[in-house]
Amino acid sequence: MNRTTLSLIAGATALAAVTGFAVLTAPDPTAADDGVATAAARLPVERSSLLCPTPSSSDLAETTYTSFTPVTKGTESEGGAALRPATTGQPAEEDTEESEKDDGGEKAAASAKPEKPVLEHKKEPGTPVTADTSGGEAPALLGTAEGRFAPGWTVQQTTEVAVGTGRGLQGVTCTAPDTEFWFPGASTSTERTDYVHLTNPDGSAAVVDIEVYGKDGALETEVGEGITVKPHSSEPVLLSTLTDEEQTDVTVHVVVRSGRVGAAVQALDNSLGGDWLAASADPAGSLVLPGIPKDATAVRLAVFTPGNVDADLKVQLASPSGLITPAGNETVHVKGGMTTAVDLGDVTRGEAGSLVLTPTDRSVPVVAAVRVLRGKGDNQESAFVPAAREVGLRATSVDNTAKGSTLAVTAPEGAAKVRVTVSAGSEGGTPATETYTIKAGTTQNIEVPVPDDVEGTYALTVEPESDDAPVYASRTLTAPDDGVPAFTVQTLPDDRGMVAVPRTEEDLSVLQK
Repeated sequence: MNRTTLSLIAGATALAAVTGFAVLTAPDPTAADDGVATAAARLPVERSSLLCPTPSSSDLAETTYTSFTPVTKGTESEGGAALRPATTGQPAEEDTEESEKDDGGEKAAASAKPEKPVLEHKKEPGTPVTADTSGGEAPALLGTAEGRFAPGWTVQQTTEVAVGTGRGLQGVTCTAPDTEFWFPGASTSTERTDYVHLTNPDGSAAVVDIEVYGKDGALETEVGEGITVKPHSSEPVLLSTLTDEEQTDVTVHVVVRSGRVGAAVQALDNSLGGDWLAASADPAGSLVLPGIPKDATAVRLAVFTPGNVDADLKVQLASPSGLITPAGNETVHVKGGMTTAVDLGDVTRGEAGSLVLTPTDRSVPVVAAVRVLRGKGDNQESAFVPAAREVGLRATSVDNTAKGSTLAVTAPEGAAKVRVTVSAGSEGGTPATETYTIKAGTTQNIEVPVPDDVEGTYALTVEPESDDAPVYASRTLTAPDDGVPAFTVQTLPDDRGMVAVPRTEEDLSVLQK
């Protein structure tokens, strides 16, 4: 192997270990004709970044941030984790004049000293740390974890709003920066106030396009093009200002032209509460939407397929007893480039359930999410479950309480065993681990036994024992208030705490072929 190849590999490996975003693996050994093994080792990442959106504009908002890093073998450096305030910008539609000025503000933002952390995590990994804030002036947060706090670092932002538009429980898992996001299930209707929150973690401006697709295709969104998000800042973009068309269900596509951002949609309803709509898993032919609450009174599915090719999908529910087909909603036809919405009613019928979408014939990539209602009449609350990525090696939910948390795990393609670990509490206690078997095609709401000495909130970490069958999971958090069944749901995708790197120089020899 020549020196240049080795240098490239060394650089990519170092980048992977530091950021957690680069993955380097050798080609499939079955494709090599010299019999060289190409097994890859997995190493913990050494640095992670997470972004939390502005929690609420309500003066009555009460927000809790919870930070947690699971214990990971192979981590040695001390490090730590911290969440610092971002600069909150003006709504994007008012930024045109500002963007035409010189870049002095950008340079100042890029060189400004970091503000005092809202939360610092210096305890041992395996123990949650919390911080609270109140009111409508709380900023978006920029988070960084290093050393042994980086692998699997997870942060939950949970906000309670007592009254007003969007009242109820609003929860979101703070996300890593990226360059593309899909949000089926957003809305431009008069009953909804939806904001796309864009947060830039870097020292240079990011330029973002927001595309909106309704039931008949793309909506006119001239002001959604070329939105500038200044360094270390956050921009809330009111979705209804991007188009004059009022539609109940739209799909929002966030594309970053330069830089990277975190993105989430805050969906606030005049009468049905509100919650955060997290991004769907990347477009794929088959999708899983895990952990629809068993007492859901109404479920509305929104599906979108990029491009011009139509998709026909089989709709199934992974119940505790197996895969079943909802009567009257056996399939859904999705026209290319258009958002399709289907009312599934009380599809779970009092049992744990996950929605499974698969192609009826030809596989066409789609994205999807469901809006879930709990309660009846004036006492209804809404939340969202987007299509999820697999749990993979490991995934974690935080800010759990013994009476208010439900962990749902599904294995739609084959039986799986998972280890579930209850962490120490934020105010003390000892961790505990149990193993559960999830039957093929089922969803199980796991009642995790929490040790009596656990005080405060705790984390739940899910680890499949093998990769023979994909596993998906979500956590429902509830906080009933005066008869309103307030709740929020977060999916548990792989925490990307480990990165694959080649084991030896010999393993990489196939790269020269």
